[in-house]
Amino acid sequence: MSRTISELFDLRGRTALVTGGSRGLGLQAAEALAEAGARVCLTSRKAADLEAATAMLTERGLAAEWIAADASDVEQIQRMASTAIERMGTIDILVNNAGATWGAPAEDYPISAWDKVMNLNVRSAFILSQYVAKHCMIARRRGRILMTASAAGFGGNPPGMETVAYNTSKAALINLTRALAGEWGEYGITVNALAPGFFPTKMTRGTLESVDLQGFISKVPLRRIGDDEDLKGSVVLLASDAGKHITGETIAIDGGFLAIRA
Repeated sequence: MSRTISELFDLRGRTALVTGGSRGLGLQAAEALAEAGARVCLTSRKAADLEAATAMLTERGLAAEWIAADASDVEQIQRMASTAIERMGTIDILVNNAGATWGAPAEDYPISAWDKVMNLNVRSAFILSQYVAKHCMIARRRGRILMTASAAGFGGNPPGMETVAYNTSKAALINLTRALAGEWGEYGITVNALAPGFFPTKMTRGTLESVDLQGFISKVPLRRIGDDEDLKGSVVLLASDAGKHITGETIAIDGGFLAIRA
């Protein structure tokens, strides 16, 4: 007998590791997973931010803990993943959300900034996915990996938005999603990406202040930017059995902007 829709979306008994989980889209994803019943572990560089985020979740009766680690450092990535596995028993759901951006004209773009963005946005996501797949998911023949890509990964930007490394890294992350989905599908692991448009986060604050936001919104079919719950449904869909036959896909959460841009 087939399961009910409530049963398909139920994440009770599952564990989730969310990088960049102390604020913004990472915290929204963690909140969604915990609300669906998962036990979540948040990670980012700053312990104080993690403590505050975890306290917010636990005060609501949600199961959450944290591990501070720098996702740009290989040894810290592996230590963090190992600690999370030790604490939770396994990792059923991995959300690769840690990321960075940097603005500068392409002709003057610092190579150090390019390396920072590419290393955190792409390299760290691969290293952590590789570790979790190898130590948890492949042997158990089950797992869910989500990448936080971006609508920016589908093209360039209008004049004034000089984020060449960010756009390039998110395009790479979209194809990394496809490549891992192709290789790991035989193990029952699904790998998908979310491509948010503009959301009001600390990372996007500078960009939102520098562009004609109302002019941009007027070109978005839904006439608004994302809010503090717009990511939740897609996260739970792709992390749960409701999305068990979806892999290698990137879901745009952008109010329809990419639909008309294409």
